[in-house]
Amino acid sequence: MLVDFSTLPEESRIWIYQANRSFTEQELEEIQSKLNVFIENWTAHGSNLQSGYTIKYKRFIVIGLNQSLNAATGCSIDASVRFIQQLEKDYNVDLMDKMNVSYKQGEYVAYKTLTDFRKMAKDKAVSKNTIVFNNLVTNISEFNENWEVPASDSWHSRFIK
Repeated sequence: MLVDFSTLPEESRIWIYQANRSFTEQELEEIQSKLNVFIENWTAHGSNLQSGYTIKYKRFIVIGLNQSLNAATGCSIDASVRFIQQLEKDYNVDLMDKMNVSYKQGEYVAYKTLTDFRKMAKDKAVSKNTIVFNNLVTNISEFNENWEVPASDSWHSRFIK
């Protein structure tokens, strides 16, 4: 059951899929249409899952699920992963690789491999004040408070001296 992402409770579970590039306006329209259909039909053991999504900075797909009504199951999570993998194929984009880092350079969102980000930190091209996206957050409350944070407040801090 598709609901507006902003109406989901703070404790709702989320999954963040980070694209290795920005989506075009046409791609965003198509992806939103596909997300609407997928989420409207997303179930766990035949029960509807109250969920919604948001797309941030034309590159982060965030799916939220109100688990207080119905929790995700292995099969429903597998279905969402297959959906995301199909988006990867349809748009020739990487959404599943967790070994990459997105960070802000002004209003621009940059995307680097973890190795490149580590080298940039060593070369002082990024600092503890660089705004990074902590895609390890697990619920909407954490997403709102700890997703877009200075590197010093995230797992990224281990690379910055």
